[in-house]
Amino acid sequence: MKMTVDFEECLKDSPRFRAALEEVEGDVAELELKLDKLVKLCIAMIDTGKAFCVANKQFMNGIRDLAQYSSNDAVVETSLTKFSDSLQEMINFHTILFDQTQRSIKAQLQNFVKEDLRKFKDAKKQFEKVSEEKENALVKNAQVQRNKQHEVEEAANILTATRKCFRHIALDYVLQINVLQSKRRSEILKSMLSFMYAHLAFFHQGYDLFSELGPYMKDLGAQLDRLVVDAAKEKREMEQKHSTIQQKDFSSDDSKLEYNVDAANGIVMEGYLFKRASNAFKTWNRKKPDHIRRWFSIQNNQLVYQKKFKDSPTVVVEDLRLCTVKHCEDIERRFCFEVVSPTKSCMLQADSEKLRQAWIKAVQTSIATAYREKGDESEKLDKKSSPSTGSLDSGNESKEKLLKGESALQRVQCIPGNTSCCDCGLADPRWASINLGITLCIECSGIHRSLGVHFSKVRSLTLDTWEPELLKLMCELGNDVINRVYEAKLEKMGVKKPQPGQRQEKEAYIRAKYVERKFVDKHSALVSPSEQDKRSSSKSCEDQRLSHARASIHTPVKSNDSGIQQCSEDGRESLPSTVSANSLYEPEGERQESSVFLDSKHLNPGLQLYRASYEKNLPKMAEALAHSADVNWANSDENQATPLIQAVLGGSLVTCEFLLQNGANVNQRDVQGRGPLHHATVLGHTGQVCLFLKRGANQHATDEEGKDPLSIAVEAANADIVTLLRLARMNEEMRESEGLYGQPGDETYQDIFRDFSQMASNNPEKLNRFQQDSQKF
Repeated sequence: MKMTVDFEECLKDSPRFRAALEEVEGDVAELELKLDKLVKLCIAMIDTGKAFCVANKQFMNGIRDLAQYSSNDAVVETSLTKFSDSLQEMINFHTILFDQTQRSIKAQLQNFVKEDLRKFKDAKKQFEKVSEEKENALVKNAQVQRNKQHEVEEAANILTATRKCFRHIALDYVLQINVLQSKRRSEILKSMLSFMYAHLAFFHQGYDLFSELGPYMKDLGAQLDRLVVDAAKEKREMEQKHSTIQQKDFSSDDSKLEYNVDAANGIVMEGYLFKRASNAFKTWNRKKPDHIRRWFSIQNNQLVYQKKFKDSPTVVVEDLRLCTVKHCEDIERRFCFEVVSPTKSCMLQADSEKLRQAWIKAVQTSIATAYREKGDESEKLDKKSSPSTGSLDSGNESKEKLLKGESALQRVQCIPGNTSCCDCGLADPRWASINLGITLCIECSGIHRSLGVHFSKVRSLTLDTWEPELLKLMCELGNDVINRVYEAKLEKMGVKKPQPGQRQEKEAYIRAKYVERKFVDKHSALVSPSEQDKRSSSKSCEDQRLSHARASIHTPVKSNDSGIQQCSEDGRESLPSTVSANSLYEPEGERQESSVFLDSKHLNPGLQLYRASYEKNLPKMAEALAHSADVNWANSDENQATPLIQAVLGGSLVTCEFLLQNGANVNQRDVQGRGPLHHATVLGHTGQVCLFLKRGANQHATDEEGKDPLSIAVEAANADIVTLLRLARMNEEMRESEGLYGQPGDETYQDIFRDFSQMASNNPEKLNRFQQDSQKF
């Protein structure tokens, strides 16, 4: 550290020392002014930012109100809801940024000014005081006369003591100056670096958010282009219709403009008519004609009217078969006609003679039609009361469509505990951690993002598109399962979960829960005796499975719903009948001697993860990872096989996805040079092959026999896997030739893989073609 003021010069109290002090004191005074100004500007920025967040939130609420108003337009409502949710998260990001700014700039620099600069000022006051005392002592010592020995000794003693005190205070002052000059660099840089990291996190979170929203915005943009084209087309059609109608001459037949006929809705005729009051005075209301002008219609053999469209129709004549209609020429008003029923009569007035004739003709026609109708009213009621088979079918079909259209949010929230945030308990969480399999509120999801993707991968349940295998993974775990692992010791430790809104408490709790894993019961036995017995039977079935595969290489085997053969005891997948097991797996005797399936009271986490992966036991896998299991742990007793390879042998697509989401290496191979893609190809697991290719598996890798996955699939004559491997290889070559490194590929490639993923997760029976074809021969 370079000293600002030399200690040796301090002892000399030379002019050079005084000049250095003067320069430092001026510099510190200016530094204090600059820091005070910066803190004030920071406070103003934070206040402005908070006001911006308030205004932005009001604007976002306005978007939500507009979305609710547009509930009859699904496209507008869905889009505005998604955008308002994204803006809400950006507001949260802004709030976090301003909080971190307040801690890094305002609080830190204010503390530096109040503490360190205050110490400097106190040291300066002491130095100035003792310096003045020293000067006085020197003057007094110089003024004492030689012959006054008593005063000479007294002045000398005072001068010695003052010099000693001066040196002590001066040294402390110089030390304070040097420490301050050194510390101010670190304090300023530390606060500014923290401030810049806060900005980095803010823009990174915003980039991630809008990267997830990008595909939806792109699709919406394409849809908007179509809507613009359709709107322009509709505008031209309406303008043409407007011009055509405008050119017509209605002067000769005004009645066509005054009434309407809607045969599709059973309306024979409708239009405005004046109605005479049915009271004893039989009057027409001349002062308020709108009180007697009504919208009449003839429908369902009835004459009805209504004042407003939303009003329930008032029935004037219930059955036109019992009525007659006639002209009325004996009253003063023109264009009147009367509809007479056995119980009452109704006097009506049209706006012209042609309209009166049209109404009279319409009533007469309706009367005649009512007599010709076949069947009585009771038969119609019977038909209405007994639903037809077609209606039942349509109801079932609509229900099926509803189930198929069920959102990711609805499916995931059906899992126990998922209706509230896993960490703070806030209701209706809209975010999820896909590698943990839990649901989160928006505030906890932001904290999970800050932990890093190696701890938690956050995704939106409403804004993101969910792959089928990922959605199944979420449904296999859930908040209750994970909390039983990560909060096992919570009650014993007396720790309470944070409440919604307590952000600092949430940050500390989530970091302790998932990063430090303080609440995991690390002393609990990882495997129970019942599971030991189950695993022993699994070992027996596995040995039988391999023996059966070797004994019946070309014998048809019954396949299950997942498109893979099963062992007769526990339903595990067996080797495809057309693949040589002896060329792919070690001798049976060596597997029986393996320690993987030996009983033990306690397992290390890696071995537990290894076993649970084969058994498709996701809760046990999550528990092993919570106990710090290495997701890429290799079993030295089983050819260096990994948990991911065991998941392939177990035949579960969801288990493979869980391991991959938690950092499993898709290209890690065993001692025979076979990775997960090799094993999935050998076993004919089409869904797993598709998953590994999507996750970046190297299909060019060869085993110790020099075989890559494609050559194995060709040898086994598995058409689906050969198609996937060749398509992935062709897509890879196209991207390399066009320089599109890191790009997913063209739309055809993505569509085909998306279809295979959907079949593997939702319709695995469609991937049975390989096994079914082999059974035919």
